Amino acid sequence: MSDADQRFMAHALSIGARGLGAVWPNPAVGCVIVNDGRIVGRGWTQAGGAPHGEVVALAQAGAAAKGATAYVTLEPCSHTGRTPPCADALITAGIARVVVAVGDPNPQVDGAGIARLRDAGIKVTTGILEDQARVTHTGFFTRITESRPMITLKLAASLDGRIATANGESKWITGPDARRAVHVMRAAHDAVMVGGGTARADNPSLNVRDIGVTHQPTRIVWSRALDLPLQSVLARTAGDVALWILHAEDADPHLISAWKGIGARLFAIPYGADRQLNPLAAMQALAGAGLTRIFCEGGGQLAASLLAAGLVDELVGFTAGLALGAEGQPMLGAMGLKSLSNARRFELVETRNIGGDVLMIWRSVRDFSTKNRG
Repeated sequence: MSDADQRFMAHALSIGARGLGAVWPNPAVGCVIVNDGRIVGRGWTQAGGAPHGEVVALAQAGAAAKGATAYVTLEPCSHTGRTPPCADALITAGIARVVVAVGDPNPQVDGAGIARLRDAGIKVTTGILEDQARVTHTGFFTRITESRPMITLKLAASLDGRIATANGESKWITGPDARRAVHVMRAAHDAVMVGGGTARADNPSLNVRDIGVTHQPTRIVWSRALDLPLQSVLARTAGDVALWILHAEDADPHLISAWKGIGARLFAIPYGADRQLNPLAAMQALAGAGLTRIFCEGGGQLAASLLAAGLVDELVGFTAGLALGAEGQPMLGAMGLKSLSNARRFELVETRNIGGDVLMIWRSVRDFSTKNRG
């Protein structure tokens, strides 16, 4: 692995990440085309998932793509979907070498893209910055291999792990810099999700504000009985920004009709053993609707249920410099753990100051099978 290969792939990963949150159900692929050590084209998958990053980069490179090297963050597709195969586009453009960060486990690809390039006489190198690429494409991979979206769980709490005072006051525990960082994180996900209790208590908008982003994530509310206020901000804006509600199969038909009537999309979810909505079934339904990345902002019971079900891929924790005491509301609901060995551990990947608060990012280590390593 040369320094140049790493440098150009790092650039491809950086620009590819610009598509996160806007390209689902497609992966956010970045592509950089280099000829004689100079970048002649670059691109990332566009909003809505088309065109793909390779096609954008090739269009920018034009005739300079002939004999060049293409750095691609995910194995080029080899099948015809909404767009023709990217592998064919690279071949037609006269690319001499393709450097791939990670293979695509999608059964429609899974090695076929690399094989098509090699059969055309193109030199292919794989595994460059693979670990970083797996992080970027986690949501796409979980949807393919586990039939569920990636879940990022955001928790913001006091030093003693409280999210509100005893009487429910929670605005604002963290400062404005932390709240702005949350909006940036929302924008990089397909959807923002909260529980019904949070929706009732906070009357949130769940949108992205004040950072210059044009697209909005889908808003998801987890409400077993559909007992959400029909005069809320979410209800009033359901016709403008996508609002999806997860509810029990036996929810009131009149409420189902009312929410559908104002533009919400509803998902009937079966109960789990605890008579709560089954978390895995809920995530499978959302994956079936195309979502790859969900940013969950609580509340405590929803967060606990996702953690207990092993569905959280990334934990984002903001800690504020204040304490609320035992009477304050805890950040997590009951999880029924009887021993430490039953608690899932996460790997700390980042810690930094955000204004007067501390941000910590913890990540679950995942292994997505693909036969294109090495």
